[in-house]
Amino acid sequence: MKYAHILAAFVSDIWAIEPEKLSTIVDFLALQIEGEKFDADEIEAKIAPQRAASVARQEGSVAILPLRGVIANRMNMMSSISGGTSSEGFSRMLGQVIADDGVKAVVIDVDSPGGNAQGADELAAEIFAARGRKPIVAQVNAQAASAAYWIASAADEIVLNPTAEVGSIGVYTVHSDVSAALEKLGVKKTVISAGRYKTEGLESLSEDARDHIQSRVDAFYGMFVDRVAAGRNVSSATVRNGFGQGRMVGARAAVSEGMADRIATMAETLQRFGAPSEPASRRSFASRREARALLID
Repeated sequence: MKYAHILAAFVSDIWAIEPEKLSTIVDFLALQIEGEKFDADEIEAKIAPQRAASVARQEGSVAILPLRGVIANRMNMMSSISGGTSSEGFSRMLGQVIADDGVKAVVIDVDSPGGNAQGADELAAEIFAARGRKPIVAQVNAQAASAAYWIASAADEIVLNPTAEVGSIGVYTVHSDVSAALEKLGVKKTVISAGRYKTEGLESLSEDARDHIQSRVDAFYGMFVDRVAAGRNVSSATVRNGFGQGRMVGARAAVSEGMADRIATMAETLQRFGAPSEPASRRSFASRREARALLID
């Protein structure tokens, strides 16, 4: 495959995402690299179903903020190929609604397979710090996996649709040795570098390089576990030894295990906080430019 190094660099980030979703995105990238083109509808049908109807809005005194699709710190190429949410963009909207006296409660509309680990803990910390100013509820319809659960766990309350799933607590990265593929294409690399570890991992991993990568993964996993433990008011050991241990957990089991608080639909949650059943008008919290960046238009 041409440009295998592009895919290798992409998957070498630290990911907190359902592995199947990342594999789908990588396969899609490979097709694009090989020259196959897709229109927006085809992209959404293949890998971005969470994009649909994800609008930041206010119903009555309740603000509804979407946490949909693949999550990344800053959405750029990822947004065009997978749909998704920018952690930074979401943070701006959160700050706006927390400061708005006309908003009495915040509902985070969650449907995401997770995403990049970078930026997830920062956003979760902001949500956690906003507790007490007004109720913050994470409504999962229908998936809060990995980074999405990392973020949702910081809310005051996690509410699951009856068919929702949460969990996939874990992080990973992938090292790809593309030297054989490049050699097959007639490309022979000569690496000239300074700095003892600057180019480690460009080819086969040494034991020392592998240990370093593992330490990075372990550090992100520790942040993930500790944040969930704080948000759910349990010990880190409880999260490590339970909470699905990397697997997704269904609604009833998640509530039983303390991963979520109750089972209810979005409509029921909105009614509980006084939102009108048929709002006469909806107020958007994102500018047109932000809407495009967040894929919530």
